[in-house]
Amino acid sequence: MSVQFFVEGSDLELKSSATRKEDDGILTINRRRGAIKQAKVHFIKNHEFTATFFKQPTFCSVCREFVWGLNKQGYKCRQCNAAIHKKCIDKIIGRCTGTATNSRDTVFQKERFKIDMPHRFKTHNYMSPTFCDHCGSLLWGMVRQGLKCEECSMNVHHKCQTKVANLCGINQKLLAEALTQVSLVKDSTSQPWLFFQDILEGSQYGKLWDDMTPPSTTITSRVSINNFVLLKVLGKGSFGKVLLAELKGRGEYFAVKALKKDVVLMDDDVECTMVEKRVLALAWENPFLTHLYCTFQSKEHLFFVMEYLNGGDLMFHIQDKGRFDLYRATFYSAEIICGLQYLHSTGIIYRDLKLDNVMLDKDGHIKIADFGMCKENMLGENRATTFCGTPDYIAPEILLGQKYSFSVDWWSFGVLLYEMLIGQSPFQGDDEDELFESIRMDVPHYPRWITKEAKDLLEKLFERDPTRRLGVVGNIRGHAFFKTINWPALEKREVSPPFKPKVKSPNDCSNFDRDFLSEKPRLSQSDKNLIDSMDQSAFAGFSFINPKMETIMEK
Repeated sequence: MSVQFFVEGSDLELKSSATRKEDDGILTINRRRGAIKQAKVHFIKNHEFTATFFKQPTFCSVCREFVWGLNKQGYKCRQCNAAIHKKCIDKIIGRCTGTATNSRDTVFQKERFKIDMPHRFKTHNYMSPTFCDHCGSLLWGMVRQGLKCEECSMNVHHKCQTKVANLCGINQKLLAEALTQVSLVKDSTSQPWLFFQDILEGSQYGKLWDDMTPPSTTITSRVSINNFVLLKVLGKGSFGKVLLAELKGRGEYFAVKALKKDVVLMDDDVECTMVEKRVLALAWENPFLTHLYCTFQSKEHLFFVMEYLNGGDLMFHIQDKGRFDLYRATFYSAEIICGLQYLHSTGIIYRDLKLDNVMLDKDGHIKIADFGMCKENMLGENRATTFCGTPDYIAPEILLGQKYSFSVDWWSFGVLLYEMLIGQSPFQGDDEDELFESIRMDVPHYPRWITKEAKDLLEKLFERDPTRRLGVVGNIRGHAFFKTINWPALEKREVSPPFKPKVKSPNDCSNFDRDFLSEKPRLSQSDKNLIDSMDQSAFAGFSFINPKMETIMEK
């Protein structure tokens, strides 16, 4: 039995933080909720590769070399268990196999290269430690440890025999390199400028190519964490920290997000980090998105230098008030719509809209923050498939494993609006499974005191068919709930916010959680051996600087 409590009185004042302490067991938004994301899957030739930490010495099934490293050193296919280096993922030519005899890979090679050469495996006694040439791990046992091909001497586990393609005698690495050269020549005939670019970048004329491209981040070489004084911890997670920092000698304050490189690599989140940088750089075009001044890196960390929004986030303020009055919730949700629709217009799904990620500036206007979950290039018929988001806000189409687009942001927007108006989450559960069942099946409770316009808007946002959800179809700005909003003035930030945060100075941090502020403002350290073994080239191209930061640096 699940019991829920709601405040039904229409004339009751909003609860203060003092009275809310008695209700900690009732309300569900008195805690911060972290986002989740499924392991990134690389679909290559029907393989499903995920970043893997190999607990024993393992060899790459493509180049046959040892997979080195102390973190998630390589990839492993979830279907056939093939192990490879990350650098070898683009050299895979064999499709993932079901069985060796009639595998898709065998059919593919037979049709394209007339290759259909089954291995001639026989049980073999190995007199010295030997590794499987398919999954890369050791062949265990004292006798009859595995199988050896009589023709090409390939060694495999008994369990791997049915997963090996009919490529006896074929060197996949050499064939892949040959195919790459063929593709390069083919591309050069249709796009000669790109081919010329590749030649220049890889030759003694590299400097000539650099001179021909626009100047970009030469100043970033002199921007480092040593340019900043770390003052306070504003937030913290598995990724690293967000710190309040002062630019030395300038009296300018910034929010510096520091990501640990080892965590980024181990979670296979390098591309997500690059996406976050690109979206933040794009955010300058919209006043309702957090702005990025520059990015740079050290041996251990990646740094985002962003504007410091000292008004705190909506989670902090709703914890203080219990819920927001009607106009305040209307104003915040309208500004959020402006930011969200801008992202959508550029082909970006946000995927992590929640109270924690909506900040207030010193005047009380909102800014959407934290773009680490964004998905780019979602224009046209493109769809996303990754299971990700913060559990309370995840749309049902994600839970059902369906392909999705901007609809998931409008569902999350509905959850956020419900929380602002009513003071608790619309869907409940004692654990994640119950919560997800509630999201898929339950109808949220609407207290009698909310307006009919608010209820109608929420019902249209909680439409479980994503093709019929308001925001995807219809004009959300034209809904009766927003009848008091002057949209043109709002977009120009000409509408006065209903609430102005208490901010005493540019570096005031009283609107952030004391639990974070009490920590010492220092960077987390990583294991030295792990950092030394890291492939730093994975973070090439991370550095970026905005012209406004250049102006500040040159003062």
